[in-house]
Amino acid sequence: MKTEVFCLLICLGVVTALTRKQESIEQNRRKASLPSLQKKQPLAELEEYEDEDEISDECPEPNGYFRDEEQCDKYYDCRDGKANEKLCPDGLVFNDFSPQHEKCDLPFGIDCTKRPKLQKPQPSVHCPRMHGYFAHEDPRICDTFYYCVEGKYNMITCPDGLVFSEKTGICNWPDEAQKKGCGSRELFNFTCPKVDETVAATHPRYPDTEDCQYFYVCVNGEIPRRSGCKLGQAFDERTGKCDWARKIPECKDWYKDQLTDEELDALENPPPKPKPAGGHSRRKNSKPT
Repeated sequence: MKTEVFCLLICLGVVTALTRKQESIEQNRRKASLPSLQKKQPLAELEEYEDEDEISDECPEPNGYFRDEEQCDKYYDCRDGKANEKLCPDGLVFNDFSPQHEKCDLPFGIDCTKRPKLQKPQPSVHCPRMHGYFAHEDPRICDTFYYCVEGKYNMITCPDGLVFSEKTGICNWPDEAQKKGCGSRELFNFTCPKVDETVAATHPRYPDTEDCQYFYVCVNGEIPRRSGCKLGQAFDERTGKCDWARKIPECKDWYKDQLTDEELDALENPPPKPKPAGGHSRRKNSKPT
C-alpha cells in the first residue's frame, strides 16, 4: 500500500521539493512581505514596467506561482507582473507552499475551506475525478477504495481491521476513519467488555472467537481494534500474546487446510541466516599489557 501511494505521488509530480524547515521559512517570508505588497508600490519600484496597470491583481509578486482566492485547483503563473491562469489536473489542488514551485497536490492536508470552488469533474468508471483516492460506491464496503490516475483506476483493499478514510485518503482504524456505517461495532460485531480503570489502562486483549489468528485490542478498555498474529501463529487467551498455533490446544488445527506440517515446521524453526563470507570482525584485537 505505501509503495502504491508513493508511486502515485511520483507519477503526479507531487513530491515535496523542500524540507519542512525550508517550507516554514518560506511561509514566514511570505507572511512578512504581505503588508508591503498590499500597499501601492511607488513608481520608482516599477521602472521596469510601462505603467502600474501591467501588474495583474492576481500577482502579489512580479514572478512566481500564486493561488486563486476562490477556487482551490486554480492558480496563476506570474511573469513580469502578468498572470497566466492555470488549472491543476482534475482531482488535484494547488499547493501554495512556495511561489517558486508550481505544485499541484492531492487535496488531503491542504486547506480549501476558504476557496472551496473546483473545476467541473471529468468522471470515469470508479473515478469521480481523473486523479485521487475515492471510496467504494457501496457505502457498506468499508475496506475497499480506488486510486485514479488520468481517469484509470486501481482497486485497493485495506489490511484486515482497517477501513478507508475519505478525510485522509489512507486506510485507518474504524474509530479514526469515522466513516458512516463502518464503525467497530458494525464491522466486527464485537464490543469491549466493561472493565475497571486499572485494567482499561493496559489496553486489554480478547480473542476473535471466529478466527484463531486474530484478536481485539480494546484501547483504554473501550475502543476495539482488530489485530492479528503472523502466519502460523494464533492468539493465546491465557497469555494475551501470539504463539505458534500448534502449541495452543483450541487452535492446534487452525492451519490444517492452509499449511502442511513441513511448512509449519519451517515457520517455527527457520534456518539460521548464513554469515557473510569474507567479513572482518569489528572488534579490535587487544593484547594484555
